[in-house]
Amino acid sequence: MNIVVMKFGGTSVGSAESIRDVAHIVDLRKGFKRIVVVSALAGVTNSLFEIAAAAKGHNLGRAEQILEALEKRHADTATELGIEAPQVMAAIHEILENVHKLARGVDLLGELSPRTMDEIASAGERMSSILVASFLRCPLLDARTVMKTDSHFGSARPKMPAIKKAAALQLEPLLQSGDLIVTQGYIGSDDAGDTTTLGRGGSDFSAGILGAAVGVSEIEIWTDVEGILTADPRIVPSARTVEILSYDEAAELASYGAKVLHPATVRPALDAGIPVTIRSTFKPDGKHSTISPGQSSGRPCVAIAMRRNVAIVSITQETMTEQAGFLARLFDVFGRRGISVDLVSTSEISVSVSLDAGAPLDALGQDLAKLGTVSIAKDRAVIAVVGDLLRKTPEVLKTSFDAIDHIPVDLISMGANAVNLSFIVQEKDAERVVRNLHEAFFEKSENA
Repeated sequence: MNIVVMKFGGTSVGSAESIRDVAHIVDLRKGFKRIVVVSALAGVTNSLFEIAAAAKGHNLGRAEQILEALEKRHADTATELGIEAPQVMAAIHEILENVHKLARGVDLLGELSPRTMDEIASAGERMSSILVASFLRCPLLDARTVMKTDSHFGSARPKMPAIKKAAALQLEPLLQSGDLIVTQGYIGSDDAGDTTTLGRGGSDFSAGILGAAVGVSEIEIWTDVEGILTADPRIVPSARTVEILSYDEAAELASYGAKVLHPATVRPALDAGIPVTIRSTFKPDGKHSTISPGQSSGRPCVAIAMRRNVAIVSITQETMTEQAGFLARLFDVFGRRGISVDLVSTSEISVSVSLDAGAPLDALGQDLAKLGTVSIAKDRAVIAVVGDLLRKTPEVLKTSFDAIDHIPVDLISMGANAVNLSFIVQEKDAERVVRNLHEAFFEKSENA
């Protein structure tokens, strides 16, 4: 079967008009078997997290206000789409009533478990998929019957063998009898049947996993921009679409702030040899980016990415020199705290690492103080210069350093892989660094 996965994010299904645009785009793919993966309506997932937080804070009235607003929004969207089937709103009401029951339980106990949070958070995708499937007049598949995961609620890990087995039983028969299916991104279920989520932005991941499980010909990620850009257009208005890039380049850009693509999306696609395209819902005939097996941008720098809210933790221990096992003990501290480290820099007597500023830095500092003198620098950002030919192009270093001359740099990382040169700077300087690097690699070089 010639199958394509089409994933539409929250902005792509944010209103009745947007859903009509989605229907038009889906219709353009007639001739393919289409698996349409949808996110919650724009902003709904945030509202569901707000409901949970309000209930935990014993503000059930606020939670109920948000629930009422969500039901009205979905009802209004259904009306605007001309959906008159009573069972549609009955199904949405049932989902929200379940959220209401969960909120009352959270309010009563004053406790919000990760499992309960996932059940609440799943409501957005479940409701939006009902609207989209009803408007497209096609079968709706509950993703939880296929997306089998572990029980790591909030950031569940897919179980590919179980997913492939479930897809053969649940998904493939629908594809054989029809050419269009709607399902949800972001959500799955564990062995006990409890609802799980793949983490924020996980709808892209869902698309990649389903595509790999079924063996599709292409995975399309439909979003609000024309593919992956050479920089954040809010910072660099002259940023342009990257037409072709490698899996390694895409993964690095996604990890370092290119929000049009979930960092994990490309992995299942890479393993299955499936191309991924990133397209604009609002400009379906416009430019797009293609990530394809064996392809490369062929550039020393394909794009500049930035991630804010970074902290640098430095540990100095003068007796560290030739002390076997010091790094093992050091990173064991991060492991016990469940903290992921990004960049690492070492010298004879000190180690510096970067991590998300949302980590429990005070507690971490107390733990690390047993190993040496600790300093923590906050309000930092990491800037990544990404390109397949980066290491093979000596001029990259000179171009980069010339571009950021006179801007203080806290940490530099190059060599962990062949496609990334990273700088950590103060957050107040970050946008200037991005603009300077973009000008050096994409404007001066092309005008020379």
